[in-house]
Amino acid sequence: MDEETAPTMPDTTYLILCPVNLRHVKLEQRAYQEAAAMAKRRNAKLLVATVAPEMERNLNIRDSEAYWADQLNKFVSENPAAGVEVETVVRKGAVHRQIVKLADERKVDLIVMETANSKISDYPLGTTASHVVNNAECSVYIVRG
Repeated sequence: MDEETAPTMPDTTYLILCPVNLRHVKLEQRAYQEAAAMAKRRNAKLLVATVAPEMERNLNIRDSEAYWADQLNKFVSENPAAGVEVETVVRKGAVHRQIVKLADERKVDLIVMETANSKISDYPLGTTASHVVNNAECSVYIVRG
Protein backbone atom coordinates (compact mmCIF):
# COMPACT_ATOMS: atom_id res chain seq x y z
CA MET A 1 0.00 0.00 0.00
CA ASP A 2 1.18 3.46 -0.72
CA GLU A 3 0.86 6.29 1.79
CA GLU A 4 -2.36 7.60 0.24
CA THR A 5 -4.31 4.32 0.59
CA ALA A 6 -2.85 2.97 3.84
CA PRO A 7 -5.42 2.95 6.69
CA THR A 8 -4.52 5.18 9.58
CA MET A 9 -5.68 5.58 13.17
CA PRO A 10 -8.25 8.33 13.48
CA ASP A 11 -7.08 11.50 15.20
CA THR A 12 -9.80 11.08 17.80
CA THR A 13 -11.03 7.82 19.28
CA TYR A 14 -14.68 7.86 20.27
CA LEU A 15 -15.52 4.17 20.67
CA ILE A 16 -13.34 1.21 21.63
CA LEU A 17 -14.68 -2.34 21.32
CA CYS A 18 -13.36 -5.01 23.68
CA PRO A 19 -14.76 -8.47 22.98
CA VAL A 20 -14.58 -10.74 26.04
CA ASN A 21 -14.82 -14.52 26.02
CA LEU A 22 -16.54 -15.18 29.34
CA ARG A 23 -15.69 -18.87 29.19
CA HIS A 24 -12.04 -17.85 29.57
CA VAL A 25 -12.58 -14.74 31.67
CA LYS A 26 -9.32 -15.10 33.64
CA LEU A 27 -7.37 -14.96 30.38
CA GLU A 28 -9.39 -12.07 28.96
CA GLN A 29 -8.73 -9.58 31.74
CA ARG A 30 -5.51 -8.24 30.24
CA ALA A 31 -7.25 -7.10 27.05
CA TYR A 32 -10.12 -5.60 29.05
CA GLN A 33 -7.74 -3.74 31.37
CA GLU A 34 -5.77 -2.42 28.39
CA ALA A 35 -8.97 -1.35 26.61
CA ALA A 36 -10.20 0.44 29.75
CA ALA A 37 -6.86 2.24 30.14
CA MET A 38 -6.89 3.27 26.46
CA ALA A 39 -10.49 4.49 26.73
CA LYS A 40 -9.58 6.60 29.75
CA ARG A 41 -6.48 8.10 28.08
CA ARG A 42 -8.43 8.87 24.88
CA ASN A 43 -11.64 9.95 26.63
CA ALA A 44 -13.49 7.29 24.62
CA LYS A 45 -16.49 5.12 25.35
CA LEU A 46 -15.78 1.42 25.97
CA LEU A 47 -18.06 -1.13 24.33
CA VAL A 48 -17.59 -4.50 26.06
CA ALA A 49 -19.11 -7.37 24.13
CA THR A 50 -19.46 -11.11 24.38
CA VAL A 51 -20.85 -13.55 21.85
CA ALA A 52 -23.28 -16.25 22.95
CA PRO A 53 -23.16 -19.50 21.02
CA GLU A 54 -25.90 -20.31 18.51
CA MET A 55 -26.46 -23.62 20.28
CA GLU A 56 -25.80 -23.51 24.02
CA ARG A 57 -23.87 -26.57 25.20
CA ASN A 58 -25.07 -26.17 28.78
CA LEU A 59 -28.64 -27.50 28.80
CA ASN A 60 -29.33 -25.72 32.12
CA ILE A 61 -29.17 -22.37 30.34
CA ARG A 62 -32.65 -21.69 28.96
CA ASP A 63 -32.16 -18.10 27.72
CA SER A 64 -28.61 -17.92 26.41
CA GLU A 65 -28.58 -14.19 25.65
CA ALA A 66 -29.98 -13.26 29.08
CA TYR A 67 -27.53 -15.59 30.82
CA TRP A 68 -24.50 -14.16 29.02
CA ALA A 69 -25.75 -10.58 29.49
CA ASP A 70 -25.90 -11.24 33.23
CA GLN A 71 -22.40 -12.77 33.19
CA LEU A 72 -21.03 -9.83 31.18
CA ASN A 73 -22.59 -7.26 33.51
CA LYS A 74 -21.14 -9.18 36.47
CA PHE A 75 -17.68 -9.15 34.83
CA VAL A 76 -17.85 -5.39 34.20
CA SER A 77 -19.07 -4.64 37.73
CA GLU A 78 -16.28 -6.77 39.23
CA ASN A 79 -13.73 -5.00 37.00
CA PRO A 80 -14.79 -1.36 36.97
CA ALA A 81 -13.27 0.95 34.37
CA ALA A 82 -12.95 4.05 36.53
CA GLY A 83 -13.62 7.28 34.67
CA VAL A 84 -14.83 5.50 31.52
CA GLU A 85 -18.34 5.22 30.09
CA VAL A 86 -19.00 1.51 29.55
CA GLU A 87 -21.71 -0.18 27.51
CA THR A 88 -22.24 -3.94 27.33
CA VAL A 89 -23.53 -5.90 24.36
CA VAL A 90 -24.32 -9.57 23.82
CA ARG A 91 -24.42 -10.95 20.30
CA LYS A 92 -25.25 -14.45 19.15
CA GLY A 93 -23.45 -16.41 16.46
CA ALA A 94 -19.93 -17.08 15.22
CA VAL A 95 -17.56 -15.06 17.40
CA HIS A 96 -15.19 -13.88 14.66
CA ARG A 97 -18.02 -12.70 12.41
CA GLN A 98 -20.00 -11.04 15.20
CA ILE A 99 -17.01 -8.99 16.39
CA VAL A 100 -16.42 -7.58 12.90
CA LYS A 101 -20.15 -7.04 12.32
CA LEU A 102 -20.58 -5.20 15.63
CA ALA A 103 -17.53 -3.04 14.94
CA ASP A 104 -18.91 -2.10 11.52
CA GLU A 105 -22.46 -1.44 12.75
CA ARG A 106 -21.34 0.75 15.64
CA LYS A 107 -18.56 2.53 13.68
CA VAL A 108 -15.96 1.46 16.23
CA ASP A 109 -12.63 3.30 16.06
CA LEU A 110 -10.52 0.57 17.67
CA ILE A 111 -10.88 -3.07 18.69
CA VAL A 112 -8.79 -4.27 21.64
CA MET A 113 -8.75 -8.04 22.03
CA GLU A 114 -6.80 -10.94 23.45
CA THR A 115 -4.68 -13.13 21.22
CA ALA A 116 -4.68 -16.92 21.10
CA ASN A 117 -3.28 -19.11 23.83
CA SER A 118 0.22 -17.73 24.38
CA LYS A 119 1.49 -21.23 25.19
CA ILE A 120 1.16 -22.17 21.52
CA SER A 121 4.13 -20.25 20.14
CA ASP A 122 3.68 -21.46 16.54
CA TYR A 123 0.39 -19.51 16.28
CA PRO A 124 0.75 -15.96 17.61
CA LEU A 125 -2.81 -15.17 16.48
CA GLY A 126 -5.72 -17.52 16.86
CA THR A 127 -8.38 -17.90 14.20
CA THR A 128 -10.71 -15.35 15.80
CA ALA A 129 -8.08 -12.63 16.18
CA SER A 130 -6.73 -13.35 12.71
CA HIS A 131 -10.19 -13.00 11.15
CA VAL A 132 -10.83 -9.75 13.02
CA VAL A 133 -7.46 -8.26 12.02
CA ASN A 134 -8.03 -9.17 8.38
CA ASN A 135 -11.69 -8.11 8.12
CA ALA A 136 -12.32 -5.19 10.48
CA GLU A 137 -12.53 -1.74 8.92
CA CYS A 138 -10.95 -0.17 12.02
CA SER A 139 -7.60 -0.67 13.70
CA VAL A 140 -7.15 -3.75 15.90
CA TYR A 141 -4.88 -3.83 18.96
CA ILE A 142 -3.92 -7.34 20.02
CA VAL A 143 -2.97 -7.99 23.63
CA ARG A 144 -0.71 -10.98 24.13
CA GLY A 145 -1.77 -13.33 26.89
